[in-house]
Amino acid sequence: MEEEIRFTIENDLSDYAGTRIDKFLTCRLDNFSRAYLQKLLEDGLVTVNGNSSKPNYKLKKSDEIIVEVPEPEILSIEPENIPLDIVYEDNDIIIINKPKNMVVHPAPGHYSGTVVNALLYHCKDLSTINGVTRPGIVHRIDMDTTGLLVICKNDIAHRVLSEKFKVHDITRVYTAIVYNHFKESEGTIDKPIARHKTDRKKMAIDMMHGRRAVTHYKVIENLSNNFSLVELRLETGRTHQIRVHMASINHPLLGDEVYGPDNKPFKTDGQVLHAGILGFEHPITGQYIEFKSELPEYFENILKRLRK
Repeated sequence: MEEEIRFTIENDLSDYAGTRIDKFLTCRLDNFSRAYLQKLLEDGLVTVNGNSSKPNYKLKKSDEIIVEVPEPEILSIEPENIPLDIVYEDNDIIIINKPKNMVVHPAPGHYSGTVVNALLYHCKDLSTINGVTRPGIVHRIDMDTTGLLVICKNDIAHRVLSEKFKVHDITRVYTAIVYNHFKESEGTIDKPIARHKTDRKKMAIDMMHGRRAVTHYKVIENLSNNFSLVELRLETGRTHQIRVHMASINHPLLGDEVYGPDNKPFKTDGQVLHAGILGFEHPITGQYIEFKSELPEYFENILKRLRK
């Protein structure tokens, strides 16, 4: 069914006056890719005050915007012969090592080339709990984050693992390069996170309305140029949790294009963050299993340069 989304540039949106409409839509509709929103503009499906809008139109106060989102053309996701780095597999779960620039599941603007497309080619059975676009997917990591991901092959395994994620009974350890040296060798960030009030593409610390988020950090090594190599252990799993938490204590992730500084000393294709350890009780056998993934080559190359 076609969806209609409306905005009026007033009250809490008044700060967007003077902003290009394509940038505004990217900020406010973060569940759609930028390319998809550009296509809606090109197809005349975005109107301002009743008239089709060009991407470069600058918004004015009191403008009324209507976005018509057509019914998805793709109602099923096609299997694709994309190589997967499979760390472990049995009859119930698959553990993969996700590369950079790979989206976990299809979404508007990303219907192909995802982990799910590859999984559907690799195996016949995946859990159905999350519907046709997210079969088997229990948790996600960002497109630009590398590392370990668990996928479930059946609904029983999926329900058990989902519950473990809810009660934080999962071992998740990340490695990152962040800006600035630390005064302390380790610590805990316990700050609630919610969707940013004005920029819907971002998350933010929100002491009033956020959901509790806890990240434990430990300094592994002080690097040159005032960078640090850190280990990050998640107690909770909120969207962009590590990136928001580290930025909040003045240690944003190197390469983070959303929460980090504008200067880019290295070409990283996004944040330098790797999900290196994943452990949990097997959803069927109950035995604790843990998997480790080595740092990717690009990460190691940056480390070599910062150790000189």
